[in-house]
Amino acid sequence: MKYILFWCMIGFFQTVGAQRLPYPETRKTTQMDDYHGTMVSDPYRWLEDDHSLETAAWVEAQNRVTFDWLGKIPARDKIRERLTALWNYPRFSVPFTEGGKYFYAHNTGLQNQSEWFVQDRLDGPARSVINPNDLSADGTVALNFIAPSRNAQLVAYSTSKSGSDWQTIRVRDVSNGKDLPDLIEWVKFSGISWAKNNTGFYYSRYDRPAEGSVLQAVNSDQKVYYHKIGTPQSDDVLIYSRPDKPFWGFGATATDDGKFLIVSVWEGTDPKNRIYFKDLTHPNNEVKPLFDAFDASYDYIANRGNTFYFTTNLKAPNNRLIALDIRKPDAKFWRTIIPEGSSVMEGVSLIADQFVVQTLQDVKAQLSRYSLSGRLLAEAPLPGIGTVSGLNGKARGREMFFAFTSYTTPATIYRFDFNLYRTTVFRAPKVNFTPNDYETKQVFYTSKDGTRVPMFISHKKGMVLNGQNPTLLYGYGGFNVSMKPGFSASNLAWMEMGGVYAVANLRGGNEYGERWHQAGMLDRKQNVFDDFIAAAEFLIAQKYTTSPKLAIHGGSNGGLLVGAVVNQRPELFGAAIPAVGVMDMLRYHKFTIGWAWASEYGRSDDKEAFKVLYAYSPLHNIRSGTAYPATLIQTADHDDRVVPAHSFKYAATLQAAQGGSAPILLRVETKAGHGAGKPTAKIIEDEADKWTFLVKVLEMKY
Repeated sequence: MKYILFWCMIGFFQTVGAQRLPYPETRKTTQMDDYHGTMVSDPYRWLEDDHSLETAAWVEAQNRVTFDWLGKIPARDKIRERLTALWNYPRFSVPFTEGGKYFYAHNTGLQNQSEWFVQDRLDGPARSVINPNDLSADGTVALNFIAPSRNAQLVAYSTSKSGSDWQTIRVRDVSNGKDLPDLIEWVKFSGISWAKNNTGFYYSRYDRPAEGSVLQAVNSDQKVYYHKIGTPQSDDVLIYSRPDKPFWGFGATATDDGKFLIVSVWEGTDPKNRIYFKDLTHPNNEVKPLFDAFDASYDYIANRGNTFYFTTNLKAPNNRLIALDIRKPDAKFWRTIIPEGSSVMEGVSLIADQFVVQTLQDVKAQLSRYSLSGRLLAEAPLPGIGTVSGLNGKARGREMFFAFTSYTTPATIYRFDFNLYRTTVFRAPKVNFTPNDYETKQVFYTSKDGTRVPMFISHKKGMVLNGQNPTLLYGYGGFNVSMKPGFSASNLAWMEMGGVYAVANLRGGNEYGERWHQAGMLDRKQNVFDDFIAAAEFLIAQKYTTSPKLAIHGGSNGGLLVGAVVNQRPELFGAAIPAVGVMDMLRYHKFTIGWAWASEYGRSDDKEAFKVLYAYSPLHNIRSGTAYPATLIQTADHDDRVVPAHSFKYAATLQAAQGGSAPILLRVETKAGHGAGKPTAKIIEDEADKWTFLVKVLEMKY
């Protein structure tokens, strides 16, 4: 969206509260919608049109108010400078191997995008494969992922522009760094899986959207294709599609032996999926069902001939590892290799002829090794309370890599040697701070219905619990996503400033398996809000903070969370920062991939679901004349996952309703999307404005 001055359509300014911020007056219409006999007003419907000159002018006027307000706060430059200094440290991704070569990403510190490198051996020289910083002057072209061919001579890579979910795939020759003519467009929610013979790869894409609807049109009718290197996209071979099921999506993976194609079938964000497969040894073989009921989640791990390994939560909410013969797939022939335990089985990898299992016990990572028959071999010690990510290695290899991080530990890369059975630090970043100056503790508090909920609290050591500490409480609570410990230079800056950083592990996530997830979805969504409110009350009761010093923050589904609890308990919080939030629960499914969230939320065209959604929808539960806390609403012009109209309509409604003196600000980032791929420079600016806002409204000394 292009934001241009168009003041004649803005109208007069209105003032709100004692601060008398000059919010742009937002035109109201008489739009009414009938939901099962309930008439619902939607006066700012016109803000859904992101091509409108009136919308563009309104957004620019909102940004002008926001940036003028932030620009008058003396601490802003100091905060930005400190964030820049903290961010300026070398970062590496976990390396992975293909064709005997090592591939990894590296950022020297302040590069807008990380550069990808390859090494012929672990201790050998590195050479650049792809530097996405060369693809755009401002860093807004991001590299999503790379996929080397089996022989590592070619690499397929995916890029996106300005934060959009739309991806373009190209192919590069690893030896000379030059791109081949291959170009694949209109890819979304897809990986790349190379054929064994290195002549091409499998991927998923949508049809080209209609002109002018690229960032808003509903995404449907995804298809699996095979692309042969050196041919145009128009010649790609259609492997599988389901025109009778337009909202089915597909992820295709070729097995390591190259004999089978595994197709995971998803419908929305529900973890339940189907698994189909195709025998690639005969080109005319059809795609056949393996698990075809949408009755549970099934994740393909590996195969040994006709024996296939999957993790599933069927009759095991914390997951289990099963084996089956693909020729006899009936459940009565399944073998449980690793049964469900008290910890959540997050992931399983077949490495060095062993199963390496990642589990989550009270939101703390654990690593274990098992034999192929399921016998426990060893527990892998970890440095402390934290998170393991990026674990990988080859099924017949002798090494594996993984990253470990915590709230005060930057992502450190470890290497495990299966010959020596020894773990060593492979790469450890050095950040300009002293980790021992900070502490993280895990606490458990009781929610409204008596449920025990965990929360991590991080801050400087020696902090006095006097109820006056500025505190930021973060939450998400949905879509089976666990909020695990992780390092953030931005959060470190907050703690340096004397702030407390708390993360509540709300229901709706995967912290305790599928039961925990289901306890926070659909008509049980209020549990998530109750958990978050109880977390805030706990922080106040334990004298970490008090309401005027307490801010809440969340993004996407977490933005919905913030909007909902602010409506329900506006007096409990001193500030709120809802980012890229799902705010209109009655119309979310009408844009891009929004329909996919119906399994989590329900849809307003269902009478019973409407009642639930209408009761908590952030947009529809704002009450005129209420004193709302200071609010900074964040969104971006290229967000084609949660379209910015959610935040636009929410901001207009909240500004008009504000009965107190606290500011209601809208910050719209340009050439950015839902968050992925945002260049470092934009991230630092965004984070600096977040902390600047809190320094002002929480009356911090900095």
